Amino acid sequence: MNKPKKVAILTAGGLAPCLSSAVGGLIERYSEIDPSIEIICYHSGYKGLLLGDSYAVTPEIREKARLLHGFGGSPIGNSRVKLTNIKDCIKRGLIKEGQDPQKVAADQLIKDGVDVLHTIGGDDTNTAAADLAAFLAENNYGLTVIGLPKTVDNDVYPIRQSLGAWTAAEQGAHYFQNIVAENNANPRMLIIHEVMGRSCGWLTAATALEYRKRLDRAEWVPAIGLERAEFDVHAVYIPEMEIDIAAEAQRLRAVMDRVDDVNIFVSEGAGVESIVAELQAKGQEVPRDAFGHIKLDAVNPGKWFGEQFAQMIGSEKTLIQKSGYFARAAPANLEDLRLIKSCVDLAVECAMRREPGVIGHDEDRGGVLRAIEFPRIKGGKPFDIDTPWFTEMLAAIGQPKGRKVVTSH
Repeated sequence: MNKPKKVAILTAGGLAPCLSSAVGGLIERYSEIDPSIEIICYHSGYKGLLLGDSYAVTPEIREKARLLHGFGGSPIGNSRVKLTNIKDCIKRGLIKEGQDPQKVAADQLIKDGVDVLHTIGGDDTNTAAADLAAFLAENNYGLTVIGLPKTVDNDVYPIRQSLGAWTAAEQGAHYFQNIVAENNANPRMLIIHEVMGRSCGWLTAATALEYRKRLDRAEWVPAIGLERAEFDVHAVYIPEMEIDIAAEAQRLRAVMDRVDDVNIFVSEGAGVESIVAELQAKGQEVPRDAFGHIKLDAVNPGKWFGEQFAQMIGSEKTLIQKSGYFARAAPANLEDLRLIKSCVDLAVECAMRREPGVIGHDEDRGGVLRAIEFPRIKGGKPFDIDTPWFTEMLAAIGQPKGRKVVTSH
């Protein structure tokens, strides 16, 4: 195939600390390789594609694209739209009755003269991209789709590291470093730090690790009551672990008696099955999004864990804090900027030879950075609780590892 004459970029799903940088990086790299290649961006992800809502990347934007590396969020906007969910697309006014969202999207790309579509998003975004790529191929549209993996959960098969996840862990640690000082605002304080992670506990575990590294670098004054034990992480609960609430309550009660506070890091997906069962037993409906995912804000796992433990450990006050929106909207850190740069450069290379796929280090191919075939992309990759740095951290805080939850994908 010939090199592309026109490429399009869209970002979709939730935010992550990589979107702005990835958009800026693509614009920069195309401008370096061949400034004659036109670039457009669709507003608000697949929503903009369905509605034909786009704008051209002008010479002024190209000149200032470097500035996007210093910002969080996505300058071109996101949305959660599933192209195969026809009913939802009609309900939201994105298509008309009788229309197929995938055909509407494909026809819009043809109308706009697009040769290559870059999708930047998580497993849902890239699953949608995979469906669209298959539709384009089956119907001989001659378009190439190239994805970039964005998710703070770091839970996409078979990608070793998703863009933005390192930054999210660092920012979650920074967030809790301030919140934890609330431990001396009240006697016997229970602080629950809820971290993003629907079905994968990597971010919660990595955030706890980053936070404890900060504690390692701090100096303490025990003589006036400023002790590391009060500021430490006392428990980490993630979806991949079975949690013995009674045994943990007994352990944490001893911590509370000793240091006068307890700090728990919990994934937003931990304990969800138990919470949903309780809600349904009460006759309450559990809301879901367009992809069928439970809306975790409505379930509120942090609050549930607080209620489970407060009385059992003798807490006088419980504070629930969520770092998700703080962490996911941050600009990429240096570690992620390097990863974004390598992935963006390869994405443009693949575009020049019209090679489709999702760019990432392929765990099934020795960790090589390549365009991974769309059918192999899948979300819900669990965190391995036998990972050495995680088991070492649990041992350091005195928490039994517990049994691994059996998952099937």
